[in-house]
Amino acid sequence: MLKTLRTLLLAVLVPLTAAHAASLSSAKKVSTSHDAWGHRPGARGFSTVILDAGHGGKDPGATSPFTGQREKDLTLDMVERVRRELKDSVRVVLSRGSDNFVELDERVRIADRTNDAVLVSIHFNAGPSHLTGPEVYYWRVDSYTFGRRIFAALSHATLEKHANRGLVRRRLRLTRNPNIACVLVECGYLSHGSEARLISRADYRTRLAKVIARAILDQRAEGDGRLGPLPKPLNEPPSKATDRRE
Repeated sequence: MLKTLRTLLLAVLVPLTAAHAASLSSAKKVSTSHDAWGHRPGARGFSTVILDAGHGGKDPGATSPFTGQREKDLTLDMVERVRRELKDSVRVVLSRGSDNFVELDERVRIADRTNDAVLVSIHFNAGPSHLTGPEVYYWRVDSYTFGRRIFAALSHATLEKHANRGLVRRRLRLTRNPNIACVLVECGYLSHGSEARLISRADYRTRLAKVIARAILDQRAEGDGRLGPLPKPLNEPPSKATDRRE
């Protein structure tokens, strides 16, 4: 009798166990696919910050007609200032630490090699002379509040009245392609006379670096916090070199 009962229980439990395992496997695949698009809550509790100094080497980026400063030099200076602000709180990785050229796809690979991290790409802007102030670009859902925090912090720290695009959802290689939360930060316009002169001052760049670092640490501590609702998911392919805007 006991043997018969054992046989019946096994007949019932084995299919259920197999179904449960299949269910877990399926959920894992859905979760992985979901995460790869970045459709998840904002980054929180991360141990590493990757600071990416835009341009470099053969690529000078924008040059200010008012101060003669080159974007590639200013971005390297800025990531060093942000790094100093963060060094006692979180591990920092630089995509470049000198005036060398790093391909955009290599910057993405650097991000993808680093676990439990976020990416902040630092730039300075250029455009019509009336545009001024910070802009922040994001694409992934898990990067929205991160970008919002940095934009708000810079908006309060900058000394020019803003006339720009603000926080923008844009599919770029450094906002779409990494597998971690990632934002691209334009710290101000080199094409705007008074703002360019502010940016040329070391104390002003330190001011910006401090608020960027504070926003990063706030994101690490609070995640999305009360900054929702999050934007809707957008399943667009990775950005490529042939896309119109890099």
